[in-house]
Amino acid sequence: MRLGTELGVLATLLAFGCSGGVGDPAGPSAGGSGSAAPGRLPVILDTDIGTDIDDTWALALLLECPELDLKLVVTDSGDTEARARIAAKFLEVAGRTDVPVGVGKSFGESFVPQRDWASDYELSRYPGSVHNDGVQAMVDLVMRSEEPVVILAIGPVPNLAEALQREPRVAEKARVIAMSGSVDVGYDGKPTPDPEYNVKQDVPAARAMFQAPWDLLLAPLDTCGLIRLSGDLYRQVAQSPKPSLQALMENYRLWAGKVDWTKVDPEVESSILFDTLAVALAVSHEWVEVEEVTLEVTDEGMTRRSEQGNRMRAALRWKDRDAYCRWLVDRLTR
Repeated sequence: MRLGTELGVLATLLAFGCSGGVGDPAGPSAGGSGSAAPGRLPVILDTDIGTDIDDTWALALLLECPELDLKLVVTDSGDTEARARIAAKFLEVAGRTDVPVGVGKSFGESFVPQRDWASDYELSRYPGSVHNDGVQAMVDLVMRSEEPVVILAIGPVPNLAEALQREPRVAEKARVIAMSGSVDVGYDGKPTPDPEYNVKQDVPAARAMFQAPWDLLLAPLDTCGLIRLSGDLYRQVAQSPKPSLQALMENYRLWAGKVDWTKVDPEVESSILFDTLAVALAVSHEWVEVEEVTLEVTDEGMTRRSEQGNRMRAALRWKDRDAYCRWLVDRLTR
């Protein structure tokens, strides 16, 4: 979630929006894990769902990616129980109560604009498993897995920092794809980087994630900050009778009426769909240019190129953003 990141974005991003198959693998070891179906990547979603609507879009997309085997959703930041209720209700509406939900570490931001969508939903009624200690559930799943687990981190990462403290070997058995950072491009396509929300909300946790010896792939503002749907592509999602997409639109309309950092019209276009790219990168890199970079996290939350930093990969430029948007809509509405 990126509270405050879309100020002035409606006019600026008109040039960036998309109105209109699987390519390179996301990384090594594209096999199953434990009970995972053969050929599917076991995945954990670490999310602050409920603050920015893009997490809900990302969860909806993840459920429509047959290449990925979603093993666990863990909430982070602020009121993690309220976020867990949103995730659990969405999973139930989508018919995916096979996915366990974990209540993660409470830290920082407590504003949850989508709270009312699940205000009458108790976690005790969720037909699937609920873990009150979502961090431990994450650690246990990774350590039991016969295959590397992909952790999709689409919010601040206090859960990942806590997991590394409890069990450092997690970094040997997991890979991370994170919507995180701003390398060369800032918000709204600005040609200089910014402190990105997920990093600056919890700088020590971001540092822990960046410095851990796992395979880390970033979906930074350089690319993910330029994703918006409008026109026919957006209408295909907004007008879909699919229960998960109807739930998505319910959340979007509620969210749009409560936030003050951006003004969007849910009947016309999406907000910026930052987090969807992190999910997509677990499937393919075909739409973006991925480069190896060496970055450090500053006290201000910048992710700065530095020889003293840590080596990782980042999706720094688009090859074909329109093709990505078409793929996104096709997956969501299939």
